Amino acid sequence: MVKHIILWNLKDEYQTSEIKSGIKENLESLIGVIPGLIDIKVFVNPLETSNADIMLYSVFEDYDSLKGYAVHPKHIYVADTFVRPYTKSRCCMDFED
Repeated sequence: MVKHIILWNLKDEYQTSEIKSGIKENLESLIGVIPGLIDIKVFVNPLETSNADIMLYSVFEDYDSLKGYAVHPKHIYVADTFVRPYTKSRCCMDFED
């Protein structure tokens, strides 16, 4: 299995529960849509000790599934519509487990 972890910080003007909910709902709606995507969870309520606003935790069958997710039209739509316009920074780590 391959894990795909993303941490985002939102632009200051988009630090709202509506934006965070939209990101969470739309990314989590990709389960069952993207081949090889086993699990996807988005966390939007970090503790005050955190230095990120949102975390994506996703699990894929294999590395090819992760590569397919990156270019899948539904993922691109969600990322371009509900994530990228609102985020100022992104940090990613992919690994096999």
